[in-house]
Amino acid sequence: MNPKYQPLMESFRFKNGVEVKNRVVLAPMTISSSQPDGTLSDDEIAYYKSRSNGVGMAVTGSIFVTPNGKVFDGELAADSDDTIPSLQHLATAIKKRRAKAILQIFHGGRECPPEVVPNGEIVSASAVAKEGLNVIPRALEEQEILEIIHAFGASTRRAIEAGYDGVEIHGANRFLIQQFFSPYTNRRDDRWGGNVDKRMAFPLAIVDEVKKVVAEHAKQPFLVGYRFSPEEEMTPGITMADTLKLVDALANKNLDYLHVSLMDFWSKPRRGVEDNRSRMEIIYELVGQRVPVIGVGSIHTPDEALRALQSGVPFIALGRELIIDPDWVEKITQGKESEIRTELTLNDKEKLGISDPLWQKIINTPGWFPIANQV
Repeated sequence: MNPKYQPLMESFRFKNGVEVKNRVVLAPMTISSSQPDGTLSDDEIAYYKSRSNGVGMAVTGSIFVTPNGKVFDGELAADSDDTIPSLQHLATAIKKRRAKAILQIFHGGRECPPEVVPNGEIVSASAVAKEGLNVIPRALEEQEILEIIHAFGASTRRAIEAGYDGVEIHGANRFLIQQFFSPYTNRRDDRWGGNVDKRMAFPLAIVDEVKKVVAEHAKQPFLVGYRFSPEEEMTPGITMADTLKLVDALANKNLDYLHVSLMDFWSKPRRGVEDNRSRMEIIYELVGQRVPVIGVGSIHTPDEALRALQSGVPFIALGRELIIDPDWVEKITQGKESEIRTELTLNDKEKLGISDPLWQKIINTPGWFPIANQV
């Protein structure tokens, strides 16, 4: 291995004692290939087996905690104890690759299509329709909010029983937790909405519930992470200043890591702070000494990963890169970094074991994946 890449391959020990073998994380990617009942498919197990190869941690795509939180057909479930055997099969496959298995848990809120949830009823923090759609979600009532918070805890217990090394609370990408934090989607005037402190109540309550369940049920160290999107483009929406308040509060919750959801690691704030540095650098400066931060976003090559790591964050997550080249990490350790693939061809679907729903999304979303002009 080229010694300059050694920092990427150094092990890391979390405060609770969990040790990972290197600094590369499989980013959570929705691959839409589960069975209709929310259990694991052969395609899915093959995907995670290959994409967990070489990484220190593997975070699953989003797993719904209640039936009305499902966003995609072919999405894995953790909403009942019946799902534990399926979840266990996936955890075992990831851990066989010597990667730590992290289950990402979420609720889609107003992002859920009516056709995939019971009775077609969409719920959210407030009755604010998703842009471009006429479906107006119903604002959740107090008891329902408490039940969803409890469901995050119950799914955490199932992750523990299924043998995972941790869970990641999905508070990013406009799903329900973010809908409660955003002034755009949260117009409530009760204890769950209002100023930025009140809009943090739901995310922080979920963190507290998950950590309580871990304390009660985990017999060995178990990681709890939180993923968030730093800003929203709409007005009123989440600003960088809002996010820094949330991140500061999360860092005080004794979480094991924070995972920033970005398309570009080096992107700069839109509004809310007067700072010319990247969002990642600002976040790391605020909380990096209290909680490990995972960075992500358009990091394609080992040199780009190394540069991102040098910003101070201890972990770099790769999503699209590991779909394009499942051996990304192995090629570095073997001194074959020049052979890492950075684009797809239209012939790659079968060769790379990409499920049909994911493949259709890749080829029909311009600019998402680099695709070479060959047939």
